[in-house]
Amino acid sequence: MAKVGIVGCGAMGSVYAALMASAGHAVHAVTLWADHAAAMRERGLRVEGASGDRTVRLASAGTTPEGIGPCDLVIIATKAFDVAAAAESCAPLIGPDTVVQTIQNGLGSPEVAAAVIDPDRIAVGVVGGFGASMRGPGHAHHNGLEMIRFGAFAGLERERLEASAAIWESAGFKVSLFDDLGRMVWEKLIMNVTFSGTTTLTGLTIGGVMADPEAWSVARGCAEEAIAVAAAMGVTLQVGDPVEHIRRLGGKIPEARPSMLLDHRAGRRGEVEAINGSIPRLGRRCGVPTPVNDTVVALIKAREAAFPSPADPATCPA
Repeated sequence: MAKVGIVGCGAMGSVYAALMASAGHAVHAVTLWADHAAAMRERGLRVEGASGDRTVRLASAGTTPEGIGPCDLVIIATKAFDVAAAAESCAPLIGPDTVVQTIQNGLGSPEVAAAVIDPDRIAVGVVGGFGASMRGPGHAHHNGLEMIRFGAFAGLERERLEASAAIWESAGFKVSLFDDLGRMVWEKLIMNVTFSGTTTLTGLTIGGVMADPEAWSVARGCAEEAIAVAAAMGVTLQVGDPVEHIRRLGGKIPEARPSMLLDHRAGRRGEVEAINGSIPRLGRRCGVPTPVNDTVVALIKAREAAFPSPADPATCPA
């Protein structure tokens, strides 16, 4: 069995942790949410939803990685804007054979991590179709287990990439390995771009956005701009009709509320810059107009500007 460190054990990280611990792996959870860490230590970690309903004991749960020691696998599961700090904090978890997986929404996180972690030990991860949320400290829920994809960021050997993927597979996740990182990342990004901003602005679920003609027109506009930028960058999407692909995946988790919406409801900064904001940035570089995503980003940032100052990170989900 493997020793796994999960840095940023919020909703998604809690799903990873629970299923891996159920499979017998020694899972060490690190979260900035002190109440969540305490609940996991005292009562165990409960995860319910598509994978069933289980409460598991982790090897450890805390707010720092100190005392854990080198792991076989380190998963950085923080928000995109927290990757730099998480990567710097990972040093005690990294030994000679450790594989570090970065799993974030949007673009740019592996590059940020590679500034402080050897690029040749980094695997880029893309997951989707989970619809994960926190029900309370020590308690997470998820709507599905649709997509787990990994690829080597730089020079990570295929054997080590496969060994890290095998840990996930042993816990019941279906994993695909990719050589084409552009395709891997963008096939997930177009889904995020479609629903993250529009659910945040409307308060609707993914299914609600698809069912409402006005909301869907905005969501589809976001998607079409992302698809156009991907094409301009030479990214080949192998999903058939991309818009129908998005609707098909969305139809599998109609009750899901993307993390950006959940953060917005809680008055927390979301990942709009890494998700919808990535399309205008790249669109300007490629000469592709992106008025819908420009508008969505501007509206969300205007709302976020009215949020109170960030609370003590010890009280906020990581």
